[in-house]
Amino acid sequence: MTTFETSRTSVEIASQPATWKQATECLANHAAALPVRGERVAVVGCGTSWFMAQAYAELRESGGHGETDAFAASEFPHGRVYDRIVAITRSGTTTEVLDLLTRVKGTVATSALTADPATGVMRAADAVAVLDFADEEYVVQTRFATTALALLRAHLESEGALPAGTRPLTRAVQDAQRALDLPLGPEAVDAEQITFLGTGWTYGLALEAGLKMREAAGAWTEAYPAMEYRHGPISITGPGRVAWLFGPAPQGLADDIARVGGTFVSRSGDAAAGLDPLADLVLAQRLAVLRAEARGFDPDRPRNLTRSVILGTA
Repeated sequence: MTTFETSRTSVEIASQPATWKQATECLANHAAALPVRGERVAVVGCGTSWFMAQAYAELRESGGHGETDAFAASEFPHGRVYDRIVAITRSGTTTEVLDLLTRVKGTVATSALTADPATGVMRAADAVAVLDFADEEYVVQTRFATTALALLRAHLESEGALPAGTRPLTRAVQDAQRALDLPLGPEAVDAEQITFLGTGWTYGLALEAGLKMREAAGAWTEAYPAMEYRHGPISITGPGRVAWLFGPAPQGLADDIARVGGTFVSRSGDAAAGLDPLADLVLAQRLAVLRAEARGFDPDRPRNLTRSVILGTA
């Protein structure tokens, strides 16, 4: 088996408690880029950023801050009217995001969250929150995406607009630190297949966990809303396969998974003692790196991927 020095991706995963905390401390600096209560908002991104957009959209609307939709940047519905478009783009160079911001410039307020202040998004968006302290050296997104969501979540918290049952971000930071030390059981490490599940805002986290496993480890993963899992996807469940749930479990789900021989993993379902779902994503990131290294893959340099998708270039 190929062995690696500690990957840079692992170092960046371990830095997330600190970057989330820093995001809350610089919240006031980014007021111009953050949605105003009552605005009708569309949040866009590509890949990981799209999944963070989905999680934020559900948090914002459920918390009563305003109607919020999330789209892949390439699928934005141009006939629909919004008060603000918020783009999440780590690199600030993704073609679909820049094309969208350029097309709507002057017709709707636009904001962006990025890690790189020296890219085209600084000109394309009306207001930009630069989270350069959370940038990443290599391809696989971990801390920038979660830090962007932490900033947006902290803003909702500051305005009393977190959905009921959502923990304060200070607790999420503590849980993320715990997640760095929790053991990853053999049922997940050795699983033939993992399906990630979520409800509400945690469905975006489930999608992101699945993407991390595919990107880093080339693993067979899927993601679904938890209630949809029993409407077909449970058919692939069986011995050696895992269903990993972010957030509380729908009634009877654990029993259904056990009945077909699968393994149910739930680290964030207990409102009192479990992890915050965002911290549970840290565990999934760690698992992706571990599975990648076990297969002889370099998690810092995943196959077939680049840091940013820039169309029309070689």
